[in-house]
Formats: sequence, C-alpha cells, structure tokens
Amino acid sequence: MAFVVTQACVDVKDKSCIQVCPADCLFEGGRMMYINQDLCINCGACEAVCPTQAIRYDEELDGEDAIFVQINEQFFEGLDIAKGGRKMGLIDHDAEFVSQLPDA
Repeated sequence: MAFVVTQACVDVKDKSCIQVCPADCLFEGGRMMYINQDLCINCGACEAVCPTQAIRYDEELDGEDAIFVQINEQFFEGLDIAKGGRKMGLIDHDAEFVSQLPDA
C-alpha cells in the first residue's frame, strides 16, 4: 500500500493533488478523491499539497482513518480504469461508507 485519501477530503475535493501527481493515480469521486494503489508510485507529491491533510501514508493511519485504506480500494471495484484520474474526470459515485456520510 501507499498513500490514502481520508475523510478530511469528503465534500472538499480541492483537487490540487491531481495536478501534482506524476502517476495520475488520483481519481475524483462524487464526494472525495481516491488513490488507485495500483498506479501510485509513493512519491508523496499529493500529500505535500493537500490543504486539509487528508492524504496520509497508510501505515500512519489510526483510529477512524484506518478504514480509508479499504474505502480507497472499494471505490475502484468494478470500475474500468483505462486512463488516469485527470483523463477520467469526475466518476460520479463513491465507496458505500462515503456515500452514507452526512453532508458536511
């Protein structure tokens, strides 16, 4: 695993992370951004620019944020990811946990 987008991104989606990612592994869901672990090269560029500190290294997650490792994986289940996040644009769905969160 590598970097993970956590709950601090829900209903914020600043998208500065997408602009700096050399691997184009960040994808925009309906309510938050998600990192595709198969594409991530662990460079940390996204973590450095995130204004809400929502992007964290998976091994540093604790408490309620730990579930976001699985949430980022669930977002991509059943999706045909033929392109990177910038090319795909908005994918108007979220992992079930995120969909069920109350609006911010």
